[in-house]
Amino acid sequence: MSWLAAVPAWCWWLIALVVDAGGQQYRVVVAQGETAEARTELADYRLVVAENSRRAAAQARAEEQRRQKAADEEGEHARKKLEEVTSRATAAESAAGGLYDEIKRLRDGHRATCDTIASQQRKAGASAVVVLGGLLEESDRMAGSCAAALERSRIAGLACEAVVERMKGP
Repeated sequence: MSWLAAVPAWCWWLIALVVDAGGQQYRVVVAQGETAEARTELADYRLVVAENSRRAAAQARAEEQRRQKAADEEGEHARKKLEEVTSRATAAESAAGGLYDEIKRLRDGHRATCDTIASQQRKAGASAVVVLGGLLEESDRMAGSCAAALERSRIAGLACEAVVERMKGP
């Protein structure tokens, strides 16, 4: 132990200070390495999150486009059906117009033939033909408008159901 005593006390303090400073420097270097590794992991995580976000957005856009396309197709299908119904209703109204003309002609013919019959009989017969003809015209008109409204409603309901079914996906 004689050589230990030869070293002054301040040197021992200096050696302890150098060893402690070296230990602290080692801890700093290790911490810097861990920080760099954490930054790298964070950057990688951010890339993964950004990629997943991009994929989710692309899938959402694709699904939205699929649904919009389905809704557009069903809307076009319903529009075509409505055009068809409208054309059939127009044809039915045209045919009804012909029937109305025929009823009018029959009324006029009835009136002409009834001129030879007694006044009292003619009034009763003419009023019955007029009332029945009017009822026929009105019921036909109402039936046509009800049928057209029901057909439009049915087509709209079927189009809505088809859109909902297609929204559910394949």
